[in-house]
Amino acid sequence: MFVVAFGTNVPTPLLFVYRDTLDLSATGLTGAFAVYAAGLVPALLLAGSASDRFGRRPVVVPFVLLSVVTSLLFLGAGSSVALLFLCRFLQGAVSGVVFSVGTAWLGELVGEPGRAARLTTAALGGGWAIGPLVSGLLAQWAPAPTVLPYLVHVALMLVGLALLVGVPETLTARDRRAGPVINLGVPAGARLPFALVVLPVAVGVFTFPSTAVTVLPLLLTPSMPQIAVAVTGLMAGVTLLTGVFAQPLGRRLGAVRAGPAGLGLGAAGFGLSLFGVGLDAWPLLVPVALLLGVAYGLCLAAGLTMVAQLASPTARGALTGTFYACAYLGFGVPLLLSVAGGADGFAVPLAELAVVTGVVAAALALPAARRLVTPA
Repeated sequence: MFVVAFGTNVPTPLLFVYRDTLDLSATGLTGAFAVYAAGLVPALLLAGSASDRFGRRPVVVPFVLLSVVTSLLFLGAGSSVALLFLCRFLQGAVSGVVFSVGTAWLGELVGEPGRAARLTTAALGGGWAIGPLVSGLLAQWAPAPTVLPYLVHVALMLVGLALLVGVPETLTARDRRAGPVINLGVPAGARLPFALVVLPVAVGVFTFPSTAVTVLPLLLTPSMPQIAVAVTGLMAGVTLLTGVFAQPLGRRLGAVRAGPAGLGLGAAGFGLSLFGVGLDAWPLLVPVALLLGVAYGLCLAAGLTMVAQLASPTARGALTGTFYACAYLGFGVPLLLSVAGGADGFAVPLAELAVVTGVVAAALALPAARRLVTPA
């Protein structure tokens, strides 16, 4: 899970290199980021139920191999917009399968929902953070900026594949259940809690880092000449790594409090980013990244814990996939902000997003909402 997560964010700071080499507009840039979700969401919805039926290993391993192939295809994306979009789409499909099924697989190996959620967040968050950090530094100051970062990922993937051989299958033939091709996995009694509480927390998960690594650097690019790629990689690394270190706070708060707290901190981060844009002060991106990182980490851990508590044992993979599908809707937020802002830029829609996020956080903090997802 770590090495696949590493690879999915290798292109993030490179989008600014692709913008120059491929002459991408702001909408094209955010579109290249969002097409990842177009490949990911269908894979999430299909992979969970498939793994509940056939087992975790037969579903995960082929897509881990596809991750290697995709990074090799990326070597030619510096000269082709179509190949760039295709590779991002394939990365989404890989992520949809590996993250959803891998989360269920790890949860079954560990056994305890809270600890499994923390380990999953650490593995994914660590990969998501270190990938763009390494990629941004290499692209800014090393040769072959659209080649070398992907070769580093391929080398890591070979190590990951070697280690994957020793991970045992957790579903016996008796545990496997034939079911519909697409199964959301939401138990009948959990539909209201999932829709009203888990869904908004899930959407917040990737709204925060995706906005941090696309919209905010675009807003402040004029004030950081010659270092925009490195700063974008740093922004992604700090945001996503902070989410890993936020896990003790999430454990202390508990899932029912961590979700609203994460959304509230995300709203505060958006507000501070607008202050930085007004002052044309790119160093404020660092505290913004910290706030959005804690927000992302709390939402991810809270959501995974609530999913583990709500899921039935025979549909854990399906419900985990549904959660991630909802979470990755956040990858479309930068594109929506670009379209909504148009020629006027991102500032106004970003302010509106901050207000909406704050209102949702306040609503989920109410006792009635917290009771919906409090384990009996």
